[in-house]
Amino acid sequence: MIETYRGIVYPHQLDHMEHMNVQWYTSKFDEGTWHLFSMVGITSAYIRKNNKGMVAVEQTTKYKAEALSGDLLIVESKFLEVMDKAIRFFHIMYNSETGIELATSELVGVHLDRKERKACPLPKDIKEKCMALIE
Repeated sequence: MIETYRGIVYPHQLDHMEHMNVQWYTSKFDEGTWHLFSMVGITSAYIRKNNKGMVAVEQTTKYKAEALSGDLLIVESKFLEVMDKAIRFFHIMYNSETGIELATSELVGVHLDRKERKACPLPKDIKEKCMALIE
């Protein structure tokens, strides 16, 4: 797995139960996603130059332990499957001080033509880079 995010739980990210609200898990996983994608060539420059991008079409998140204010977080990620127009990938969030697994998230992202607003094939070089990172 590849480290794709490192951060902290801030007090404003807590809910009334005094643990990190689910919206912040999603946010931190999303930041990890863009680092993972950049490793295979789906960068901001690629998106702007080619008018292509990625959209999430499916996400399953499992919450395993509470994240509290001040906890230091790490997200590690990996590709699971590369299809013609989509990528399936997985994140694990850990408390970096304790090593406790806090949450996992599995997603499917679809390669999108931003002008036509339709799915389109992933470029061959991006597919090859993803495949090289699959265990």
